Amino acid sequence: MASPLQSLISSGTKLWLDSIDPELVRKNRTLGATGATSNPIIVGDLIQSGRFDDLLISMLKRGLDDTRIAWDMTDRLVADAQQVFLPVWEETNGNDGYVSYELDPLLEDPHSGPPNDVRVRRYIELGKEYSEGRRNRMIKVPATAAGLDALETLAAAGVTLNVTLIFSSRQYRIARDAIWRGAQRRKQPLSSFKSVYSIFVSRVDVYTEKQVPELSPTAQGLVGIVNAKRIWRENCAFWADKKLPLQQEMIFASTGTKKPSDPADKYVAAFAGSDIETNPPATNDKVEASGKIYRRAIDEMPPQSVLDEIDRKVDQTKLEKVLMEEGVQKFADPQHALLKLIAAKRASLVSRA
Repeated sequence: MASPLQSLISSGTKLWLDSIDPELVRKNRTLGATGATSNPIIVGDLIQSGRFDDLLISMLKRGLDDTRIAWDMTDRLVADAQQVFLPVWEETNGNDGYVSYELDPLLEDPHSGPPNDVRVRRYIELGKEYSEGRRNRMIKVPATAAGLDALETLAAAGVTLNVTLIFSSRQYRIARDAIWRGAQRRKQPLSSFKSVYSIFVSRVDVYTEKQVPELSPTAQGLVGIVNAKRIWRENCAFWADKKLPLQQEMIFASTGTKKPSDPADKYVAAFAGSDIETNPPATNDKVEASGKIYRRAIDEMPPQSVLDEIDRKVDQTKLEKVLMEEGVQKFADPQHALLKLIAAKRASLVSRA
């Protein structure tokens, strides 16, 4: 009998891990995970654990500053995870088996980030630098103004992209169209073209609970699911006639529940059956322990009355604005914390170095 995660995968879902912890990558690979993603919080937790002190000491001996250590450590961890998933990438001819690498979040710092044109230029430079020669690496670019402006040039350069921090169909369409324009300009054949679009789910339901309390109990808590499924449908329709050999997919991100009363697999179950779920390790553990068998549910929507209520009461423009303001702050703050942590580790390890 299939395990819960095996049944999720059998339903048509690609299971990716929201971590690049080497131990968790190996564990979740045995459970069926076929990809992973990184961010500064994950890297910071790994450095904090002390498991990488020897590597940090070697970097200190080389005279690297804190920023260089942050990037070299991230690059190393992502590269190690890539090796675990490389066989998947090879077996699927590049349709799966990726690890996502997040570009400099401080470009989006609302207090100290550079002007938009500089951000765009840096996204392009960094995207090319950190994708060069890395076959199964995706470059994560946020759906901010600067990130969106950089996508066409990056896609034209052959960079495999994961557009992150998407909350609305407006962001998705701009990203998709820019990447498709760039893809058609690239020197590489379209047979190797792959893109994904990360729609954040649980943060939307946190938003509506605070900002749209007038939603009925039936509709409250479903907006994130409805929003993501509508964009998924639009994505399927757009690519259907392009006849590309590789899938251009949605990533259902932020799938860990934020509300204690919600079942841990609320979002996992809702999106079963298609595209990619990047689940936190704890969510995968709870799903695996649940004993449940998952079936395709991606096509299922709430009753029309619920959809009508959501459309009537939820201002999508405001939702995107508020969540992006929060999102870019959550983007930058962990990078500041990572650099602060490295500075503290430098002080504690200097005697050992």
